[in-house]
Amino acid sequence: MRPEELAKPRALVYGSPVRVVSPASAVEEVKLRRGLAELERLGLRPRFSDSVLAREGYFAGAPEARARDLASALTESDTQAVIASRGGYGSVYLLDTLDRLDPARPKAVVGFSDLTLLLALAWHRWSWITFYGPMVAAGFDSGAGQSGGYDERSFRLALETTAAGWDLQLGAEPLVEGSAEGRIVGGCLTLVRSLIGTEWETDTDGAILLLEDCNMKPYQVDRALMHLKLAGKLDGVRAFLLGDFPGCEPGSRDEPGIRDVLLRLLAPFGVPVVWAAPVGHTRRPMLTIPLGVRARLESSGSGRLEILEPAVLSA
Repeated sequence: MRPEELAKPRALVYGSPVRVVSPASAVEEVKLRRGLAELERLGLRPRFSDSVLAREGYFAGAPEARARDLASALTESDTQAVIASRGGYGSVYLLDTLDRLDPARPKAVVGFSDLTLLLALAWHRWSWITFYGPMVAAGFDSGAGQSGGYDERSFRLALETTAAGWDLQLGAEPLVEGSAEGRIVGGCLTLVRSLIGTEWETDTDGAILLLEDCNMKPYQVDRALMHLKLAGKLDGVRAFLLGDFPGCEPGSRDEPGIRDVLLRLLAPFGVPVVWAAPVGHTRRPMLTIPLGVRARLESSGSGRLEILEPAVLSA
């Protein structure tokens, strides 16, 4: 994709209104309120309707209502960002409906986990730059710099900085050293895998592929990566940026761990591999990673990601 084809949202500034939505699982009100307070501390003006707290089974309301709320958030004229309350499960029910939507201008859509699906739709359907980062009740609620919280610096850089050339120290482990450039794509491994065969399938050719997940057995991570490999989704990848996969410890000493699985399956591709970055599901303060922008991954030391173009435009 050529740079002129990208649709970048306007940068957030002090007082920017942002819309909070619940497109997947139901959210706890206490966590929601804590996250809203943190957004206000950042100088933003969060807006939400009562439907954000809706419940229907393990969903945040009926799919028609969730699709309607998200469509309204994406098209309303006076907000600059859409931030999910939480992930869980349920975004998949909205894809067909939202694919028919034609927003007048891009907004900064922020989320991780189950929101991988909606970020993929925004990229494929509208060429939007999106943001793999904290959600209101899954990151912002725990606070900046806290365990289970988020990294304030990367959030501000990603959504407020209109200059290129900023970088993130990943605090990770290089599995295969090297340096590579490409557009950042990906998200939660389970969801990236689930898009194979759909019109929103992740285009990994020439990309820095971000993959992370949680609470999987090592053999399940192995199976998911083998699926991506057999589907040809790993062949054109220029570098791998991997999360720390919390809750994915082996069941016994005899079983390979996550590090072993990742090294065995990804090292043969001969491209840089960085493991255990605090992205998505992580117990450390979560980084915000813009998806769709050009970047350079340095796999040495503790790993470094340099963003080579701004993710947002001047407000």
